[in-house]
Order: sequence, then structure tokens, then C-alpha cells
Amino acid sequence: MILELDCGNSFIKWRVIHVTDAAIESGGIVDSDQALVAEVAAQSSVRLTGCRIVSVRSEEETEALCALIAQAFAVKAHVAHPAREMAGVRNGYDDYQRLGMDRWLAALGAFHLAKGACLVIDLGTAAKADFVAADGEHLGGYICPGMPLMRSQLRTHTRRIRYDDASAERALVSLAPGRSTVEAVERGCVLMLQGFARTQLEQARAHWGDDFTVFLTGGDAPLVKEAVPQARVVPDLVFVGLAMACPLD
Repeated sequence: MILELDCGNSFIKWRVIHVTDAAIESGGIVDSDQALVAEVAAQSSVRLTGCRIVSVRSEEETEALCALIAQAFAVKAHVAHPAREMAGVRNGYDDYQRLGMDRWLAALGAFHLAKGACLVIDLGTAAKADFVAADGEHLGGYICPGMPLMRSQLRTHTRRIRYDDASAERALVSLAPGRSTVEAVERGCVLMLQGFARTQLEQARAHWGDDFTVFLTGGDAPLVKEAVPQARVVPDLVFVGLAMACPLD
């Protein structure tokens, strides 16, 4: 079995898959390296033979996690690295090593699934969009604050905005104009995300007409699904690219 890790700035998304058919055995989201080891170790049916990682953390943090995995499970962790070209996709950044690995692997995965031009909209801590042409040329993309960052900034810098996560969840039963601060903030942030997604769609149509595939991924993808109803929601799109960048037998 293979342990796959997507290490973001705030959380680690993990899953264990079978080597033969990539069927998912188990998975989850944790907020620390120690919690990751504890959760994976608690899976009595899991016998790891390998590990692959995509990380947007610092090299030191990633190396520390690799060492912890080696110690806990006696497997080597293979870390995905930037590439100028891979699996038919050409990195569009002037300095290809500066493109975030999560974006790069999502682009690889999307192009592999689409077999043609594609737009990737990834909605996590940050909201990101990337464009890959039919010939595999990565045209670049956009980054802006995602739902967690927008919410955090308003809570931090606006003294009278204070509410808990349960209130935030209840506020999103509708997108009608808010009649309380929590409703106004949460619904306003969602509308900004939806506007971001619609603008990316307009950009893609300007490039390719209607001949492209849209992918939605990231934890907040469901919040914008109605804004791009033609999109394919692929929660594990980064893992699709990770398997291509770090093949393990």
C-alpha cells in the first residue's frame, strides 16, 4: 500500500491506496505531522510499502516529515519536485521552479484526465486557477485569497466581526443578502469566490471557445459548483498528478 500526502500550509490531506489498482483504503485530513502518524498507524489493515508527497512547505519542514515517516513506518518518502516538462505538460512559469507544486500537479492531473485544453480551479486556503492548452502548454494562472483567508482577515482586522465556525456553516444555507454580520461575511466571501470562478471561465472561453474541460478541486469547491455547473469536481486532482510525478511500483 502507498501513503499519499498533500501537505498544504494549514493541513495535511492523506490517503492510503492499494498498489495494484489505486483503490483507496483510507484517508483523512490532519493539522500536524504527529496527528498524521497517529491516524495512519491506527489503520490496522494498512501495510505501507511506499510513500509519496507533494508539499508547499519549506524544505526543512518537508524533510522533517519525511524523517518522521521513515521512523514510524520504515518506508522512504518520495517528494515531488518541479519540472520544466512532464507528462506532455510544459511549465508556463518563466522560472519553472517557482510554480507551486500543488498547482503543477493539479495541472498534470487535469491534462491527463481531459486529454485536451483545461482550466483548473482549486479552492483551498488560497483560490487558484491554471490554464493548460490542448498542446500541453501551461499558460499560467491566478492566485487570490480563498475562503479561509478572506474570513480570517475580516475577523482579524474588523473589531466587531466575531463568530464561530458553527455560525458560519449555518449562514451558508442561503446566499440571500445577510441579515446578520456572520451571514453578510460568509455569503459575501462565497460570492467573491463564485465571481473568481466565473471570471476564469470567461478567460478560458476567450482562449478556446467551448473546447475545454473545467475542473474544480479543493475543500471549498462545493461552494462555487453552481457558478460553473459544467465543471468536473475532482477532490483528489493533486493526487492524480502526484502519481504521475512519483510513480511507485
